[in-house]
Amino acid sequence: MTTQLATPTEPSTLQRSFSDARKLSFWAEHAAPVGLVVLVVVFTILTPNFLTIGNIQAMLLAAAILVILGVAQAFVITTGGIDLSIAATMTVAAIGFGLAWEAGLGFPVSVVAAFVAGGAIGVLNGFLIARGKVTDFIATLGTLSVATGLALILSDGKPITVNSSELLNLTTGSFAGLGYPIIIAGVVGVVAWLVMFRTRFGLHVQAVGGSEESSVANGLSATRVRIAVYVISGFLAALAALLLVARVGAAEPAVNTAYLLNSIAAVVLGGVALTGGKAKIVGPILGAFLLTALTNGLTLLNVSTFYQPFAVGLVVVLAALLTRFQTK
Repeated sequence: MTTQLATPTEPSTLQRSFSDARKLSFWAEHAAPVGLVVLVVVFTILTPNFLTIGNIQAMLLAAAILVILGVAQAFVITTGGIDLSIAATMTVAAIGFGLAWEAGLGFPVSVVAAFVAGGAIGVLNGFLIARGKVTDFIATLGTLSVATGLALILSDGKPITVNSSELLNLTTGSFAGLGYPIIIAGVVGVVAWLVMFRTRFGLHVQAVGGSEESSVANGLSATRVRIAVYVISGFLAALAALLLVARVGAAEPAVNTAYLLNSIAAVVLGGVALTGGKAKIVGPILGAFLLTALTNGLTLLNVSTFYQPFAVGLVVVLAALLTRFQTK
């Protein structure tokens, strides 16, 4: 009589989920969605105004610019780079729009001027890094300073008021209950996801970030890819500039460094590896929502604005620590 050995049973999906949740790599990969859910629950308990329709719409509108900048940083960081000039690029693009409008060139030409300004800085960054072999940190730090000074010089340090019906409509208009800035940010997110994960270019971006030497050995042009991602960053910064001018009603020459820090923070929270090679689009978008929800909730709780950067910084540092445990 023969006895059969008992075969081990396969762990259930639920068991695997609990097993994954015990690992730090799980929290590193899902910091943005988990953190966003936690914030929503906490702020909903602490203030009844947080989860109202009006406040949700306000948060989505506030997050639109950061979503676009986060997507821009995601392309750059996936290659292993970083764009420290993104907020200054946005400012120069806004001034470019404002000057063209002030000169009476009309709305379409002014929009083109904004994209030309943003794209030019993107090209400069790309060539400095890819052709000039300047490290991304130094190159974009330099263009940050150049763009900041350029915006102040061109505007004489004064805001340029823009009274445009098109921008007013962009601010107040909506479709299916969603404001145009939300729709624009959503379209950017969808297109970015398709480009990153459904095109050859997106595959090349990830390959260059994973191993530039291997990608070059396989016939890819790392130089072209790096230039391209910085140009994408410049164009998306210009798009964000248009939304900012629409919201404020003027092209402000002062650089808002919070957009720079938060765009990088959104990418970190979204689980994109700062060393490159690991792409995500949905993660940075959720990271942008998380940072917006955090600021909004603290404001509703009447927490001093002095504490808000501290809270945001704390969240980002914790997320950055978790990235050490990301799966390769």
